[in-house]
Amino acid sequence: MNFKAIRGTYDHIPEDMDKWNFVESIARKTASTFGYKEISTPIFEQTGLFKRAVGEGTDVVQKEMYNFTDLGGNELTLRPEGTASVCRAFIEHGMHNKPYPVRLFYIAPMFRHERPQSGRLRQHHQFGVEIFGDKSSETDLEIILLGLSYLESLGIKDLKLKVNSIGTSISRVEFKKSFEDYMNPLLNKLSEKDQKKYKLNPIRILDSKEKSTQELLLNSPKPIDFLDKESKEHWEKFIYLLDESIKMFEGVEFEIDKGLVRGLDYYSRTVFEIQPKDSNKAQSSILSGGRYDNLVENIGGPDTPAAGFGSGIERVILNIKENMQRDLDSPQLLIIPASNEGLVVSIKIARQLRNKDIHTSICSSDRSFKAQMRYANQINANNVIVVGEKEINSNKITIKNLSSKIEKTVDLTSEDILAVLNSNE
Repeated sequence: MNFKAIRGTYDHIPEDMDKWNFVESIARKTASTFGYKEISTPIFEQTGLFKRAVGEGTDVVQKEMYNFTDLGGNELTLRPEGTASVCRAFIEHGMHNKPYPVRLFYIAPMFRHERPQSGRLRQHHQFGVEIFGDKSSETDLEIILLGLSYLESLGIKDLKLKVNSIGTSISRVEFKKSFEDYMNPLLNKLSEKDQKKYKLNPIRILDSKEKSTQELLLNSPKPIDFLDKESKEHWEKFIYLLDESIKMFEGVEFEIDKGLVRGLDYYSRTVFEIQPKDSNKAQSSILSGGRYDNLVENIGGPDTPAAGFGSGIERVILNIKENMQRDLDSPQLLIIPASNEGLVVSIKIARQLRNKDIHTSICSSDRSFKAQMRYANQINANNVIVVGEKEINSNKITIKNLSSKIEKTVDLTSEDILAVLNSNE
């Protein structure tokens, strides 16, 4: 039989994992510098959790979840998104008794039975942050600044930040009435899919990817135009802080997108998306999120304001500059032993350099020198040294940088080799 990976899943082979691990390391470092602690939850939960949290009328719950019944008869679901699981853990482990705000982050696989597309697979991976117990505008700003710092550290620039406020469930009552008055004469012009979406939750139409629907919505009422006094004050302060803070990030601009509502029912007030400026695709977001002040209470916890974001790692990797690949894939040093004695010395030198976090490989000593140099070029090694009887007797080696072609001769010690390698960075 010819077995292959299931459609919508992907094997991360070694050539991919260097970049993958780099992204994860930046995610962990950035979240930690902002004071967030890592959390890990099971990949499956009770189906009811996602129905309650995400919303029965959403596409995620309606047709994208992987549901199954286990041997004990329990209705379970592979996690389609991270926030609901973190909120469940927040309640179950009494984290609401900790000093507020509670800052958490995760890196985990998610599962959605949707059409596979570039950067979005049926098993995809997400870096997410959640902050509990703070309802201020500063919190909304904090998670956006964290997200921008993360992308900046990855070398991803020229970004567009879209923001909006969808108000609260109370303010949306007035909006819903006005919106339904506007839409009712137009319902027959909606696609069958959007008509179903409208019946389940009218505001979800604003999130439609249908071009014809978006044209109908150009002059429609928007949630941001119906904000209650508190939500309006929250929004105005947020925009002031964002306008002042966004200047810290080169090549990043923001715009208010009144049609932005996000695809999950638990959001309230501030919502946002970050995407490359040069992208016109509907699914181009590489980081998105917002505030969800009612979610913790809706799934059985205390009244707890909260906010967060999720960022698909696959999509982020697609946006990392190609010229980073060499640095990620390549060993900093390839040692070519030219004799058995040279091999012994090479092993000792390699151990010392590896203890200094220098990526060091040793070439097979039974290959010809020509074959060894060809291998060095094939794996894009940064630097090469040859260790043979001549080098051992003279206690000198020559370090050749394969990119610059510059050669430097130093004593055959790990300290001297390390100094040259660091100077080449």
